[in-house]
Amino acid sequence: MRLDRMGSAHQGRLSFMRTLLRRLKRENWTFERTVWEIDEHNVGRAVYQATGPENTYSLVVFAHDLPDEMRSDRVIAEAWDATFTLFDGVPEMADLERLQRNVPKQEAGRVTAQELTLSRANRSVRLFNTVVDALAQGQQPPMAQLEQVGYLMRTTAVYGSGKFGAADRDLIWQREELAGPFQAEMLSVWLIRAFTLDLVEHAAAVKGGAQAVTLAPDLRRCIGVGNSTGLGMAPFLMNHPMLLNNWMTAREEAIARVRSLEQVEAEDFELFRKFLARAWLNAQQWQSQHPLQQAKIVACKGDIRRLQTYLIPFNAQQPYTWDRLYRWAEGRLSLEGQELLTMLMLEPYADLVDELTSGMNADEQYLPLMAAGPAT
Repeated sequence: MRLDRMGSAHQGRLSFMRTLLRRLKRENWTFERTVWEIDEHNVGRAVYQATGPENTYSLVVFAHDLPDEMRSDRVIAEAWDATFTLFDGVPEMADLERLQRNVPKQEAGRVTAQELTLSRANRSVRLFNTVVDALAQGQQPPMAQLEQVGYLMRTTAVYGSGKFGAADRDLIWQREELAGPFQAEMLSVWLIRAFTLDLVEHAAAVKGGAQAVTLAPDLRRCIGVGNSTGLGMAPFLMNHPMLLNNWMTAREEAIARVRSLEQVEAEDFELFRKFLARAWLNAQQWQSQHPLQQAKIVACKGDIRRLQTYLIPFNAQQPYTWDRLYRWAEGRLSLEGQELLTMLMLEPYADLVDELTSGMNADEQYLPLMAAGPAT
């Protein structure tokens, strides 16, 4: 719960997006782009439909022609390259018309309880046009440039839980697919990623005509969605202590379960080694212009190499392998390295870890009120 350790956290089996993606795969969700009304100026609207065993959700997209001088990552901006809402169900024409009058306005508009999230995004000035130009000429953009930026668009807000008229959390939290933390928001972002890839290919086709090509699969896989602000998480965590407690409890329980294993199967330890090798490759792609983060990246890369060297003579057949690794890391790795190792230790154990995500929600409808003290 110390800020320096929380700030060094790495993604893992308990991460919100991975929890969502496991469900989508496990339950065989289907996806369809049902509307694509984007013109030659890359302006218009689109709808992406996600259908699960019981419910359907639709990302409604509005693409805009935003002059460069109006593009801002500030949360107080008033215009964006694209605006979105996650619609509960399948929107009819009247819904699309209503949303078109409101969603592009964001804070200045109003949505209804049929909308679960409200968001907006701007193109990457560095990368979007570069990718369009390359594809339009029948070429693939350089992998190095894609890895340097990592996204074609980045969101400047993904609102939910009653913001500007959207559905309150109370209306959806009992649905299994939305019960976990931020699952509606994660679904929104995942579908936004699909739109950004479609949009860049559409723009290339408009510009290049018959010679234009689509992004190669390996290049598509390395593109994510950026996020330019996370300030709202600070007051959120302050105001949701029960929820934060449940997240940390799930994390600590997962770590405890793995550390308490007396014997480690050879195939599980080999899987851990493979994930460690992938972590090293991933670390080579990390980019930051902030001096503090640059230093942490350098330290974490050193930690990975230090851990790999330590594992060369390491005997994984001795009792309590994971606990021994954990204790070794406490005295020899930075917080970044310790947290990375901890998440990698969980990777081989879907059966021990994944079910803990079911306890990461919290019913906060009846939180006790603190008594007010005497005025001073």
